[in-house]
Formats: sequence, C-alpha cells, structure tokens
Amino acid sequence: MTAARELDIVLFGATGFVGRLTARHLAEHAPASVRIALAGRSRERLEAVRRDLPGAAADWPLVVLDALDEAAVADLAARTRVVVTTVGPYAKFGMPLAAACAEAGTHYCDLTGEVLFVHRSVARNHETAMLSGARVVHACGFDSIPSDLGVMLCADAARADGAELGRTRLAVRSMKGGFSGGTIDSARTQALEMRADPATRRIAADPWALAEGGRPPRGPRLPARGGVAGVVDRATKASPVRRDPDNGHFTGPFVMAAFNTRVVARSASLLGYGDGFRYTEYSDYGAGPRGAVTASVVSAGLLGAVGGMAFAPTRAVLDRVLPAPGEGPSEEAMASGRFRMEVTAEATNGARYRSVVAAPYDPGYSGTAVMLGQSALALAEEDAGLPDASGVLTPATGLGTPLVERLRAHRFTLEVERLA
Repeated sequence: MTAARELDIVLFGATGFVGRLTARHLAEHAPASVRIALAGRSRERLEAVRRDLPGAAADWPLVVLDALDEAAVADLAARTRVVVTTVGPYAKFGMPLAAACAEAGTHYCDLTGEVLFVHRSVARNHETAMLSGARVVHACGFDSIPSDLGVMLCADAARADGAELGRTRLAVRSMKGGFSGGTIDSARTQALEMRADPATRRIAADPWALAEGGRPPRGPRLPARGGVAGVVDRATKASPVRRDPDNGHFTGPFVMAAFNTRVVARSASLLGYGDGFRYTEYSDYGAGPRGAVTASVVSAGLLGAVGGMAFAPTRAVLDRVLPAPGEGPSEEAMASGRFRMEVTAEATNGARYRSVVAAPYDPGYSGTAVMLGQSALALAEEDAGLPDASGVLTPATGLGTPLVERLRAHRFTLEVERLA
C-alpha cells in the first residue's frame, strides 16, 4: 500500500456474536495509535456495540454498508489498511469485499470455513492481490489457525534440520466449546450448493483444491480420511472409527478437517513442505471400551448432522436445535472452553516432530475472537518477520511466525519438539 489511508482496521460484521467479541478484544488490546472503525448494516446496532466497549473505542467511527453493495465495499477498502470481516456465509456475502481489497491493495482477513468460497477467491483474487500487494488471508479463526500454524511449526523445525515433511497427522486431543451459528450457516450453505451442483462436489472432495497449481505432479494424494466430505460419501462402506497409531486411542472424524486439510495443502504448496507431504486430521476419543463407544456415537452423530444439512426435512429439524447466526453461549459457558491439538510429523531425515496448539478459550467464540483480532493487528502494525508474500494466502503463508508470537502473548500454547 503506497497511499495514506484514513483508517488502519475496519471490523465488518461487528454486530454479530463473534464480531462483538472481536470488537471487544481489539478495544482491550489494540494500541491507541491503531485507528479502528466498526462496520455493518445497521447504525443503531453498531452504536449499541460501541457503547458496550471500553476506553477509546467510544470514539471509533461507524461505517454503514451492505456486503453486496460493490461500490460501497470498494470505497471501504480504499479507506483502510486492513479489513477484517465476520460476515458469512462467505459464498453469499464475501466475494465483493475480498475482491475490493485485492484490487485496492488492502489487507484482508476473515473467518471462512468454506472450501468453495476460498477456491473462487484464489481464482479471482490471487493474481490481483499479488500485483497490488494485498494479503488476502482466509481462515483466521479456529478454522484454520491451529491446524495451519501447528503444521508450519513442524515444517520449520524439519527445515532447520535439512529435512522435509512426509506423513503428518493432527489429533484433536481435547476440546470444550461450541461452533458459532455463523459457522453452521456456512456449512449449511455449502452443503446445499454441493447437492445442487456436481462440479462443486468435485472441488470440495479434492484434497488439493486450494493448493497453488493443484496437486503436485509427483506428490501424493492427501488422504480424505478425517475429512467430513470424504467420510460422508463412504459412510455406508466403512466405519470412520479407527485407532491412533501413537497411543492406541479410538479416533473419529474431526468436523473441520474437510476444510482445514485444504488450507494446510495450500500452505504446503506455497511454502514447500515437500513432495512426500500428506496430511490428515482426526478427533481422539480415548482408550478402552468407553473410547470406542464415544468415537462411534459421536462419529455417527456428526455424519448424520452433516449429511442432514443437504436435505430439507432433516435440515428443518437441525435448524431448530443448532445455534442461528448471531447467537452464542453465555460468558460463563465460554469461560470453561478450551482446546488442545497435537500435530505429529514424520520427516525425510527419519526424525519425528510434534507440535502442540492449545488455549484456555472456547474455540469457536472467545478463542476465534483472539485469533482474528490478532491477525488483523499483525497486518495493521506490519509486524517484523511477516512473510514476504501477497495474494490469496493462509495464516501460515500470510502471517506466519509473528502471529505465533502474538498468540503466545495471549495464553496460547504453540510449541514444537523433535521426538527422535
């Protein structure tokens, strides 16, 4: 960005549940020198959000606009150095803003968990953003920062030893908390689109769909095992419950693996994790009969819920019990949230590396607000050590080590060790 901008960060979608949490995080942790504005469709609701924020946030400007008004979002992108948006489903509402930022040389980060949206963003915005210098960084929440940074830490450690990554696995060892109504609405929207259009199903089923240049010519296919899309397709053919080779625990699909694995594949293609890199994610349900039963029950429920979103009768039932967009848990419920994820990677030097990503936050709400807010601040403050990159990026390729350091300062655990 060469021209001076009026603002440093605009938070679009500040009146939604996660948007309000992100606004509070920025109000409490952004330096006073960072010029922040709140944006959304309703001035009255924006004013209500601003009244509840502490300190200097009382003077933050408000911007009223509609996500689909291309002229308005282009004007917004031209006024600020960074746009951070929580407005989804991104397939419906995200492209005008992402494209405007790519064209204006404005950095951008979001919370999307939609493979189809990111695939379209790569096709439309990557070259434009490379030319303008914009970092369009998708998936800056629980989708997919823990996965992407966890694998990056292992890749960096292996590279320091002169090696590349091979077989790499992420295990969700523990997680307490919920998925936001916006995340569920995005999943619902993508499920409907995939049901209506076979071409989109092929994109979503391709583990390398988001990788730059597609699947490497000599590289392996990333296993679909662990990805919900792949598991649903063959749920009647084989049980999704397996055993963790490291500890013998029973495992099942991780609901976000179908998106996270694609984001990590894009990072692998841009950062060069190695031709032998292959990656899966799964949930750990423990050992013994209890672990086996829990894995079977939870996996069956997950498969039923994901599959049910594509059919009107079951979708109507799910809509009555799942949180709606803008809804979220109480402060007390969020206070008990937490997650711990472990990445284990085999490398070409024969060594194994393990990284841990954990935090004492509700993953889909308070934890996501920290991750998104710190992503925006890293871009706005142009942290030393940011990757020398522009285009449509991932957390690892657009934010990298500076984001790791920022999250560590906010009670996140991000560590890596060589096992052998």
